[in-house]
Amino acid sequence: MNFISVFSTIVTFIFAAAVLNRYRHNKHTHLLLWGIGLILYGTGTLTEVLLSLSFNPYVLKFWYLCGAMLTAAWLGQGTVYLLVRKRGLANAIMAVLALASILALVFILISPVTSHAATYNVSHPASEQYKDILVRSGMIILLTILLNIYGTLALVGGAVYSAYLFWRKKVLFDRMIGSILIAVGALMPAMAGSFVGMGLVDLLYVSEFIGVVIMYIGFLRATSPKAIKAPTQAASMAK
Repeated sequence: MNFISVFSTIVTFIFAAAVLNRYRHNKHTHLLLWGIGLILYGTGTLTEVLLSLSFNPYVLKFWYLCGAMLTAAWLGQGTVYLLVRKRGLANAIMAVLALASILALVFILISPVTSHAATYNVSHPASEQYKDILVRSGMIILLTILLNIYGTLALVGGAVYSAYLFWRKKVLFDRMIGSILIAVGALMPAMAGSFVGMGLVDLLYVSEFIGVVIMYIGFLRATSPKAIKAPTQAASMAK
């Protein structure tokens, strides 16, 4: 069993519960979207655990859909709702993301698997084998690239921008540190693809775990009692 992914799944779902609980109290849309993004993140790591026990083509498809396609985009969309003042613009981007997510789901579900599925080795990471098993169409590859670029830029860029605002105004030090940690944590899974490309597949799981832990620490730091509500709309993940 892939125990690192087990730990990642536990931490991620605890993190998601904390974010969604905060949304339950104040109804801010960005918290709902972050919660959804974290559930997708946790689903991705959970499917890694399942694939280390036995192979199922639909589990592999949801591993790719959640982990490789949707997580970063939905987390990033939460940041867009936090920072973009024009709600109409945020809603328009949300509509595009929703459509892209539906298309991604459809294309992944109808994507065939090759005969290599019969030789899937549970002792090896799914990230090392999926390219030989899952037939990814040009549309799937395009959506994967676009969703990840958008999500990473929105999430990391938004966190860095928030930290810059707090530093410039010399206020809310805890939120500034929290925003920096969130940005660093978000970069860890984004680097995972590079590790796989270099053949360091085990580092994929380590980066997922470290990434979510750092983001969670950043969230806790930014939502500590000392982090009083920011006087500006451009805040960190704690709003």
